[in-house]
Amino acid sequence: MEKYLAQRTQLIDASGIRRIWNIAATIKDPVDFSIGQPDFDVPEALKDEAIEAIRAGHNRYSLTAGDEQLRTAIRAKVTAEFGWTEPATMVASGVSGAMLLLFMSMIDPGDEVIVPDPYFVMYKHVVRMLGGKCVFVDSYPDFRPPVDKIAAAITDRTKLIIVNSPCNPTGAVYSADELKGLATVAARKNVLVMSDEIYDQFCYDGPYHSMASYYENTVLMRGFSKSYGMPGWRLAYVAVQKHLKPLVDEMTKIQQYTFVCAPTPFQMAAIKAMDYDMTDTIKAYKRKRDLVYEGLKDKFDVVKPAGSFYTFVKAPGKSGAEFVEKAVRNKVLVIPGNVFSEKDSHFRISYTTTDDKIAKGVEILRSLA
Repeated sequence: MEKYLAQRTQLIDASGIRRIWNIAATIKDPVDFSIGQPDFDVPEALKDEAIEAIRAGHNRYSLTAGDEQLRTAIRAKVTAEFGWTEPATMVASGVSGAMLLLFMSMIDPGDEVIVPDPYFVMYKHVVRMLGGKCVFVDSYPDFRPPVDKIAAAITDRTKLIIVNSPCNPTGAVYSADELKGLATVAARKNVLVMSDEIYDQFCYDGPYHSMASYYENTVLMRGFSKSYGMPGWRLAYVAVQKHLKPLVDEMTKIQQYTFVCAPTPFQMAAIKAMDYDMTDTIKAYKRKRDLVYEGLKDKFDVVKPAGSFYTFVKAPGKSGAEFVEKAVRNKVLVIPGNVFSEKDSHFRISYTTTDDKIAKGVEILRSLA
């Protein structure tokens, strides 16, 4: 079989998140803190929009860059939020799909991508498959953006800096001053920044600040999966200022030969989602955040997350992976921190479950500490 496989397949491992999730299927009534999948369903009004789109015959390909009505709504949103003039936009099959298109458009073998550590697992593996190199910049112990370290890490091979706020896996939300500092560093060497904002609505303790507000060479990526309970719909968008349109054009060209387009009927529903109020859901998730943090803070070394729906907890002992094995044996499914980091010191909790399950899981974790 080996002779049939491309060498790039040896550069990546099966997702550690999915491995734990698969274990969940073999355990009776676990507390599942593993995968970052919302526990709420798509709002009925948005389901109705998708159903109506299907019945109305919107089942063919859309334009490669996305339905023009949806892209008009996206342009209006980013113009209102950031003051951009004639932004370039495209619709992609999830933020993960958008990132693949961006990396394929930018990264040649030997190119470097600066990534704060801990990080979303996809960054590392896709960059490696393309022959690039992730330069990891340590953000422990408080997970604040390490601006000075990022500045020191930039070389002539640096193609991209990744910013993920609110962050998966840490729940960190970057402040305006921190983002301005990053913008200054990136502008000094004219480096693009990819701002992964899939969790932009999950911001609990203050207003959300986007990198796009402070740096003109930002590639903005936002999605519908997390905020509207529709991860299976595979829907996201990319937006850049006018001068970066050639980059989006190249991403669109590659989409022609890969995803073709995002799912058309769901694009129709996304037009309504652009203005749909999810305030009550976000409040519920803030409560879940508090249940986890308040339940663990006196037993574990844990930084209070300000956004997303994750908590990144320092494991007792020397190994996060060893603690995860113990937790799984006690029917609590968490993800080892080394899935998201070059270190093996933490574990990730995704609190996308019921309040009762959170209380049960926290109690078990406390007993294991």
